Amino acid sequence: MKREWDLLHTPGPTPIPPSVERSMNQPMIGHRGGKAKDLIHHIAPRLKPVFGTSGEVLIVTGSGTSSLEASVVNTTKPGDKVIVVVAGAFGDRFAQICETYELNVVRIEVPWGKAVEVSQVEETLQNHPDTKDVFLTHCETSTGVMHPVEKVAERVKNISSALVIVDGVSSIGGSEVKMDQSGIDILVSGSQKAMMLPAGLAFIAVGHEAWSVIEENPRPRFYLDLRKYRQQLEGGQTPFTPALSLLFGLQQVLELLEEEGLDRVFERHQTMKEMTRNACRALNLPLLVSDEDASSTVTSIRPESFEAEQLRKVANEEFGLILAGGQKHMKGEIFRIGHMGYSRPANVLQYIGILEIVLKRLGHEFEPGAGVAAAQAAYLDRTREE
Repeated sequence: MKREWDLLHTPGPTPIPPSVERSMNQPMIGHRGGKAKDLIHHIAPRLKPVFGTSGEVLIVTGSGTSSLEASVVNTTKPGDKVIVVVAGAFGDRFAQICETYELNVVRIEVPWGKAVEVSQVEETLQNHPDTKDVFLTHCETSTGVMHPVEKVAERVKNISSALVIVDGVSSIGGSEVKMDQSGIDILVSGSQKAMMLPAGLAFIAVGHEAWSVIEENPRPRFYLDLRKYRQQLEGGQTPFTPALSLLFGLQQVLELLEEEGLDRVFERHQTMKEMTRNACRALNLPLLVSDEDASSTVTSIRPESFEAEQLRKVANEEFGLILAGGQKHMKGEIFRIGHMGYSRPANVLQYIGILEIVLKRLGHEFEPGAGVAAAQAAYLDRTREE
């Protein structure tokens, strides 16, 4: 039987605001006509502050992974040496893409649940001075770690000419990134996480130095050739068929972000993060990631007194609360809570209250009401500072 009351709190896909759903239901228009050009011209410049850049943000019809692949294929050629920070499933995906394109990949292996240290990248770069690109993930969705990408970029730029390329798929729209200021050369993202849309759009912000490399790169490419997207964007077009319904929705997403104000958007995500983490502590739920390394958009819990998959099953069956499980070797060991995009502190109080009931069902020991009370206290502390 189909349910219409699911509470989606995975780290992607995420809930879609009703106004965005209505926008996506607009009548279709010709994708090469004047209305489509006006739409793209209206959207493109408004993406820049979300990415922390004054440069163009390209829009590709594709998943977030297409943006990762585009960043690889446009900046490298076979045999190039690259460094990839691997601290979870999506860092590993970046490395696999690089290996597929016959690059000489140097992996920085970081334990899952830990953030990379700037010194690790610096040391690796010094040992491999011929490195062309450094690839790393901002929010590692599989663990809930937030890597210090801005600090890494600043250090890389101080000691080398390598490009810094960042996967921001599960952070952009929910966490501030100062792309230009820190020296990040390419920052990519997708539509189905903090950007509050269905999957199907990829975003690629490209800096000046990266464009120089892209223009001179002899590697053949077709659909993901960023030169084509840059050229077509000037005329309010995309080189290939755009996902117009998603662009209608994106226009409304940008309206919502601007209405709230980006500073408040980022603050809201920090508040939800602290509410969730404080509640987990009060409920005796071990957190996978330290406070220092924790993401503002996803929290991972590694239970000891019950099975993670059993909690997810009961929460889904009894309350329609959908949480994410672990990936790869952490499958069955952790569960993940997404708190990003169309999510508010009220939603945190809701899912923490549900978790308390589920934990009781599973025989987990805690003080009833402690999780909700801790989340409330965290909220009051955050809002008192405003």
